[in-house]
Amino acid sequence: MVEKSSHYFARGNTAHGAHFLYKSAFDGLNKIFVLTGPQGTGKSTVIRNLTNNLLDKGQHVQCFHSPLRPDDLDGIILTESKIGIIDGQVCEGISENEVGEINFIDFGEALDNSLILLEHTRMIEDLRGKLASAYSQAYETFLTALRIHDEWEKYYIKSMDFMKADQIAKDLIQELYAGHESDTLTAPRHLFFGAATPKGAFDFIQSLTAQLERRIFIKGRPGSGKSTLLKRLANAAEQKGIEVQVFHCGFDPNSLDMLIFPKLQTAIFDSTAPHEYFPDRDGDEVLDMYTLTMDPGTDEAYAAEIAAIKERYSAKMKEATSFLAEAEAIDSQIKAYYVAATNFSIVEELQQQLQSELYERIGSMQLSK
Repeated sequence: MVEKSSHYFARGNTAHGAHFLYKSAFDGLNKIFVLTGPQGTGKSTVIRNLTNNLLDKGQHVQCFHSPLRPDDLDGIILTESKIGIIDGQVCEGISENEVGEINFIDFGEALDNSLILLEHTRMIEDLRGKLASAYSQAYETFLTALRIHDEWEKYYIKSMDFMKADQIAKDLIQELYAGHESDTLTAPRHLFFGAATPKGAFDFIQSLTAQLERRIFIKGRPGSGKSTLLKRLANAAEQKGIEVQVFHCGFDPNSLDMLIFPKLQTAIFDSTAPHEYFPDRDGDEVLDMYTLTMDPGTDEAYAAEIAAIKERYSAKMKEATSFLAEAEAIDSQIKAYYVAATNFSIVEELQQQLQSELYERIGSMQLSK
C-alpha cells in the first residue's frame, strides 16, 4: 500500500540555534501560500484541516511538523500539484525560494484587536522576552552538550582505521550508484527526519523508510565516521546526478543522519541513539562502523572515561529539553491571548477560500493530464 503522506521537520532546535531548511524543502514549487499572523489565530488548525481534506481526496501530502509541538503542522506540500502552504512565523528563508508565485494570507484579519487590552499587550511583550530567553538557554545548553559529545568522539577517533573507513565509502559508492549515473545534475533536498522537542528526541525514520526496498542501518559510536560516510555518499550522488534526500542531524545540523535515494529505493541512516532501530524485515542490513573500523577493545579500554562523559552529556541534554518545555509553556500563554481575541468564523472563511483555490488548481491539473 502506497502511503499518501510523508512526514518531516524543516526547522529544528539545535546546538547552533534555530535552524531552518525550508528554502531547500520548498524549492521548485509552483506556488506557496504563506499564512501570516500571530500564534493562536488558527493557522496550524487550518493547515491540519486542509491536510485531512486533501488526503481524503487521494492527494499525496508532505507534512512538515513543528519541533515545539510535533502534533502540529508548520506547513504542507501538495506533491502532485507542487503547491506549498506554510506558517509565515516559522518558515525563515521561504521568500528567497525561486518559486512561481508566493501569496500571503493574513490570519491577523481574524483578530479583534479591541479584545487585546493594553495590559494584555504588555503581558505578551513580557512573555515574548521570556520565550526568547528560554530558547536561548536551550540552544546554549545544547551547544554545551555538543562540546561534551566532541570529547566523547575523541576516544574513538584516535582508535579508528581511516583507510578502512575510506574503503567502505568507496565500496558503497560503487555498489549503490553503478549503472544509475545521469548527466542531469539534481540538487539534493535538505530535510530533518527528527527534532529535539519539549518531550525529547522525536523522529519519523520508520515512516519515511517504510516503503523502501532496502534499508542500511549504520551502527557505531560517536566519532566512528557515520556522518562523514553519509557526507561522502551525498556528495558523490550529487556529482553522479543521482536524486538524494539529505537528512541533517536535529541536534547538530552540520552532521548528517540519513540519506534516501528515492529512485534506488534505498535509505542509509545512523541507527544509534536517540534514533536507534534494528533490522526487522527483508531488505534490512547492518553496517557496523565500530567493528569494521575501530581497534578491538576500544569500548573496554576507555569504559570509565566514556561513562563519565556520557553521564555529563545526558544531563545537559535533559537540561536543554527542560528549557524547550519551558518555551512551549510560555508560547502557550502567548497563544491563549490571541485565541481569545480571534474570530474563528473568519478563520473558517479563510480556510474555505484557500481550500477552494487548491481544489480548483488540482482539478485543472487533472483535466490537463
